[in-house]
Amino acid sequence: MIIKDITNYIEKLAPLNYAESFDNVGLLIGNYSTKVTGVLVALDTLEETVDEAIAKKCNLIVSFHPIIFSGLKKLNGNSYVERVVLKAIQNNIAIYATHTALDNSKNGVSAKMCEVLGLTNTKVLIPKKGIIKKLTTYVPNKNANNLRTVLFDAGAGNIGNYDNCSFNVSGDGTFRGNENSNPVLGEKGKLHTEPETKISVIFESKNEKSILKALQENHPYEEVAYEIITTENVHQNIGMGMIGELNTEMDEKNFLKYLKSTMKTDCVRHSAFINKKIKKVAVLGGSGSFAISDAKKAGADAYVSADFKYHEFFKAENCILLADIGHYESEQFTKNLLVDYLTKKFSNFAIILSEKSTNPIYYI
Repeated sequence: MIIKDITNYIEKLAPLNYAESFDNVGLLIGNYSTKVTGVLVALDTLEETVDEAIAKKCNLIVSFHPIIFSGLKKLNGNSYVERVVLKAIQNNIAIYATHTALDNSKNGVSAKMCEVLGLTNTKVLIPKKGIIKKLTTYVPNKNANNLRTVLFDAGAGNIGNYDNCSFNVSGDGTFRGNENSNPVLGEKGKLHTEPETKISVIFESKNEKSILKALQENHPYEEVAYEIITTENVHQNIGMGMIGELNTEMDEKNFLKYLKSTMKTDCVRHSAFINKKIKKVAVLGGSGSFAISDAKKAGADAYVSADFKYHEFFKAENCILLADIGHYESEQFTKNLLVDYLTKKFSNFAIILSEKSTNPIYYI
C-alpha cells in the first residue's frame, strides 16, 4: 500500500478542492508513491508527534492542521515549524493535512461535534459557493444518449436527491475543417451543418477531471466544443458549520454544564444569559466568530465555537447564547473521526490514534 492509496480514500471524505483558498492542504511532506508502514492520526503535527510516529513505526502522519501554512524561506530549525519539517524529512516521515477540506465536509469536523453533542436533524450552516460547475457541450443527435450516460457515470448531473439531471436543446451546428482536419462528419474544406443536441449538466468541481476525460473519450468529433462555468449556486451538503437540535431543550445554565462535560473542556466563555431555552444549536470547529451572524440568521438558540474576541460577544444582541469552548476542544474529536473512517477501509492495517494532546492552552 502506498501513500496515494490512503490519501485517495481521505479525499473521498474531504476533497482538497473543498478547502478554503487561504489554506494549505494535501501531502505537505513526502512522496505519494512511498510504501506505507503505518499511519498516525493527529490533530497537530509537532516534534513530539513525529517522535510518536517514529516510535510506532508509522511513516505517514495524517494531521488535521497543516504544519506548513505559509511559505518557508529557510530550514534552519529556528522555529517549531522548521524543526518539525526537518525531523520529518530526516526520518522519512510523510505529513498530510486535511484542515478546511474536512471543515467543509458534510461528515467532517462540525458533524463530529454534532454527533458528540447528540444533535439531530442536522444541516450545513454556511453552504459553500464555487463548488458547483456547469458543463455545456454539443453532440450529434444520434450520440446524445450515449454521451449523457458517460457524463452521468463520471459524476455529472447530481442535484440534491436527484441524479441523471440534464437540460437538452436541439439545433443545428455548423463547422468547416481546414486542410489539416479529419472530420468525422462532412468533408474538409466544406461547410457542414449537423443536427445536434446541446447538453448542459452541473457537477461538483471535484469531478471535473473525470468528467472532461469522459467527454473527450466518448465525443465523436475530432475537436470537442464545450464550455465550463463556475456557478454562484451553493451546495447544501458542503460548507462550514452545522446546525441541529437537542433531543430535549435545556435552560442556558444546564446547557453550558452539558457542553462543558460533553466537550471535555475546562472553560466555557459565554455571552449573557437571556432566559431562553436551548433547543436549536449551531456549531463550528475552530475559529468561528465569522459565523455568528449565520447562526443567528438560522434561528439557533446557541452557537458553539471558539476564539471569540471581546467585542464579538456583543454580537449576541440578546437573541442567542454564544459559547466559546476553546479551539482545541472544539476540534479534539476530529482525529477520532479520521481513525474510524480509515479503519473501515484499511481494517488490517496500522491506523493509530495519536495519544498526545497538542493543546497549547492551559488553565489554572
